Amino acid sequence: MLIISNHVSIPSAEIEMQAIRAQGAGGQNVNKVSSAIHLRFDIRASSLPEFYKERLLALSDYRLTKDGCIVIKSQEHRSQELNRQSALERLAALIRQVNVVQKTRKPTKPSRSAKMKRMDKKTKHGQTKALRGRVL
Repeated sequence: MLIISNHVSIPSAEIEMQAIRAQGAGGQNVNKVSSAIHLRFDIRASSLPEFYKERLLALSDYRLTKDGCIVIKSQEHRSQELNRQSALERLAALIRQVNVVQKTRKPTKPSRSAKMKRMDKKTKHGQTKALRGRVL
């Protein structure tokens, strides 16, 4: 069972994990040991609340497929168990990230005194530059 928050958790049966061979350099060991983990999680078929499902399906993430599955490949560790834990943590982090609602931006305007100070500063700078000119 993967715990997302106090009220939300995902049963292990809904998460499909498969051990595969890792890519990259590693000598003979990489050719014979399946230490990488390929995790698949179907959002639509899951027991997540509708709020989470809608937000996850609206994500524009490279790990989300067109049919609504999250695919995570973990191969940073040499151990299969560490890769399994890493993949589960990354899935939980992705789902937790969806729960955070960003504040809406309120547009602001500079105050009248701030505008006046800016204009005065520009005028003063222009006068300084004009005084640097050639004297006739």
